[in-house]
Amino acid sequence: MLPDTLGVIGLGAIGGSVAWSAASRGTPRILGCCRHPRDAVAAAKAGAITEIAHGPEDVVRGADFIVLADPPVAALELLERLAPLIRERGVVCTDVASVKAPATRLASRMDLANHFAGSHPFVGYENAPFASARPDLLEQALVYVTPTEGGERAAREVSDFWKRAVGAQPVTLDAVRHDACVAWTGHLPRAAASVLAAALAERGPEGVTYLPSTLEATRPAANDAGRWAELLWLNREQMAGALEGVESKLEELRSLLASGTQAELRRWLEDGARWRERFDQ
Repeated sequence: MLPDTLGVIGLGAIGGSVAWSAASRGTPRILGCCRHPRDAVAAAKAGAITEIAHGPEDVVRGADFIVLADPPVAALELLERLAPLIRERGVVCTDVASVKAPATRLASRMDLANHFAGSHPFVGYENAPFASARPDLLEQALVYVTPTEGGERAAREVSDFWKRAVGAQPVTLDAVRHDACVAWTGHLPRAAASVLAAALAERGPEGVTYLPSTLEATRPAANDAGRWAELLWLNREQMAGALEGVESKLEELRSLLASGTQAELRRWLEDGARWRERFDQ
């Protein structure tokens, strides 16, 4: 859908870019609010929004389509708080968090199946300020849309919004499956970097110069621990399975080093090498 009035709650890089893109594609009225007044002012000056709302309730009262672009836990709290007003007004709402099952489960509990579907724009920039927003940031970007149970109609409207109002490429995906994929492809590598960094900090040799490969492998551990604690905690069910997979491979390596042969170890290493080489072709 191309709403007459779009409401965006949270005007960082993602929310700001959604609003800005919709404005550039002809949405006549865009209400915005956020926790950081400087981002709201910057969005208004850039033309990403037409009005700064006093708060989330005013956004829902005035808009036809709502985007919750606050960080994941804050967005969940907002969804619960705004659910009665969303139902009363009969509007459609989505969020942009990278963990989807908690939001879709909450929406089902709050009787929002006809009003909510989750979204995950695959562009990064989570928690970045409006200064990182661009009107074309989401152009042709992949956006996963996750329906609630029985919420196919809302999911269609959310998908249509991403396509028509933003120019993104929506793909519908079950929320649990989405979170399992994200656990393996995004959250597990970040957790593994922290595990390695913590092990080096606690047990690594003192007074050594670490190789560039070690510093590169642990680089993600330096990124915004608060944000990652939130994401890993929200996705802890799927992370448990991913960690079990890593633990089983570590146990294989431990066993090979303890009682295997060099030839067996080489074959084990080659399995991983063959998988990785596919991405360099």
